[in-house]
Amino acid sequence: MQTFVIMRRSAWANADELGAAAAKSTEVGNEMSADIRWIRSYVLAEPDGRLGTTCIYQATSEEKVREHAQRASLACDDVIPVGDVVKVREDP
Repeated sequence: MQTFVIMRRSAWANADELGAAAAKSTEVGNEMSADIRWIRSYVLAEPDGRLGTTCIYQATSEEKVREHAQRASLACDDVIPVGDVVKVREDP
């Protein structure tokens, strides 16, 4: 599997909406477990007051990332393949 960064900009009005989206994402991800795996997400406080995320996924292809987003009704503004990792410290 390849690692991807997915940008979901200003996709949710509040934490409740984000929580519901995370639950649906998990459900669809479990259905697609041979092709995609959610690693982590960072919630973004967007300038417009909404919430966005930067998500790290592993998937067999960019197409599977986009399929997952479509099936889970998630925004999918950018899908960027990760070329390498520079690790300075463990994640907090």
